Amino acid sequence: MVAGVVKRAPGAAAVYRVGGALAAEEVEMARIGILTGGGDCPGLNAVIRAVVRKGVNVYGHAVVGYRDGWRGVLENRVSYLTPDNTSGILHRGGTILGSSRTNPFKEERGVELVKESLEAERIDCLIAVGGEDTLGVADKLTAEGVSMVGVPKTIDNDLSATDFTFGFHTAVQICTDAIDRLHSTAESHNRVLVLEVMGRHAGWIAAYSGIAGGADSILVPERPFDIEEVCEHIRHRHQRGHSFSIVVVAEGAVPREGQESLQTQEKDAFGHVRLGGVGVWLESEIKDRTGFDTRATILGHIQRGGTPTAYDRVLATRFGIAAIDAATEGDHGKMVALQGTEIVRVPLNEGVGTLKTLDEELYETAEVFFG
Repeated sequence: MVAGVVKRAPGAAAVYRVGGALAAEEVEMARIGILTGGGDCPGLNAVIRAVVRKGVNVYGHAVVGYRDGWRGVLENRVSYLTPDNTSGILHRGGTILGSSRTNPFKEERGVELVKESLEAERIDCLIAVGGEDTLGVADKLTAEGVSMVGVPKTIDNDLSATDFTFGFHTAVQICTDAIDRLHSTAESHNRVLVLEVMGRHAGWIAAYSGIAGGADSILVPERPFDIEEVCEHIRHRHQRGHSFSIVVVAEGAVPREGQESLQTQEKDAFGHVRLGGVGVWLESEIKDRTGFDTRATILGHIQRGGTPTAYDRVLATRFGIAAIDAATEGDHGKMVALQGTEIVRVPLNEGVGTLKTLDEELYETAEVFFG
């Protein structure tokens, strides 16, 4: 069986066909582009490696990597990827292609420049690896006639149509390890320790790591919290003889009477402000209201860095294989996704149309252990 792009006349659209007895002279090597956009996360290199390995070794494609996300497409900055120069990257964090939060639709002649760049490199299909912003651009470009395939990537695990995104489990493990370490110092010094973790609009990291680490209170964006209730949980623990407490809070969590805690009013190209500071606010409020010694720890970018867990390496690899299969088959405008134990393809707009917020039942499980 031979898979590839059926040879076409200059300027004609590529016609993809998988299987069948194609003669060697009928098959033209496809050129597949790939970019990684948005925040980095563990597992990106595993996706790149999988796309290249199957794209080159199985399908005979050429794989072109765009540097620094959509910015690299706009500026036509590329790296040619091979099994050799992508060897040994499976366990590495970050992305060998670099990333950015560039939005082509906010740039002058952005869409035209994207099309010109892809035409200059003779790209038959572009694989975009990213979250709601990166894949939102991919969805819009699909409507503009660009051949796209999406791979979901977000630390926050808030993309719809997929049960999990790679990088999430690694972040949860890092946060859980931090909670385990905080327990010992909290108990030694009779303190309340507040751990601020990532989660702009969804509290998946806070809930998973909080449950796994035995947190005494978990605060998430989906549920504006009552600071006095939080303090009452802590007082109740102390009345029962516990001299310390652990509070896990997502960066996007807000008190019922307040607003998001912002690091800055500055916004990125997709209109997002930088969050952070709710942990420090909680430290002050809990100390003032309870009188207990309280300290805050903000993990920040530590959650993104380092080697991916085995789960994320496998999931990212499966996503990469599924993405190059979709590109080869000409099944464009799709995002690969995990549903149950299967990797499926869904329309890009299903993945980015709405954010996947925290499951109510999971939070109710966590609440059993509060206070």
